[in-house]
Amino acid sequence: MKTFILSIIVTMITSVAGAQQKSFYDFTVKTIDGKDLPLSTFKGKKVLVVNVASKCGFTPQYAKLEELYEKYGKDDFVVIGFPANNFLHQEPGTNEEIKEFCTLNYGVTFPMMAKISVKGKDIAPLYQWLTHKSENGVSDAKIGWNFHKFLIDENGRWVASIGSTTSPLSQEIVEWIEE
Repeated sequence: MKTFILSIIVTMITSVAGAQQKSFYDFTVKTIDGKDLPLSTFKGKKVLVVNVASKCGFTPQYAKLEELYEKYGKDDFVVIGFPANNFLHQEPGTNEEIKEFCTLNYGVTFPMMAKISVKGKDIAPLYQWLTHKSENGVSDAKIGWNFHKFLIDENGRWVASIGSTTSPLSQEIVEWIEE
């Protein structure tokens, strides 16, 4: 009987140890040009992940995201944009059209990914991780609109969820980058 109980305890401990939370670095996404990009590429960098749209009242945030990237992008920080058409179909374009729009209108040089879904039945795996505590180990987050931001630390851990109305140049974001 002791052997049986001991084997159950060992199995439980092994199962719990094996059920480690995923990190940001465990995901691979598609760039806006259709290439695979392992997010482990950004190990050691702080990352601001943002869902973007071209026909939204918050679209001018592209300029502030680019300003943030230009200022801190060489200092172990990166912005990653994920176009999404989840909110009133405000990102109807193809990846090529989105890329052209961002380049011509806002001079975007930060990494842009292929269009995805950030909520619902077809949610992208990364956004499933970003929005569910059971996956990221830190917090649930509800994406209310386009230009919702997530902060990921240099170890690939979820740090914060920041709503659309908060500027990319807000004190909260800038202080986090600089700390």
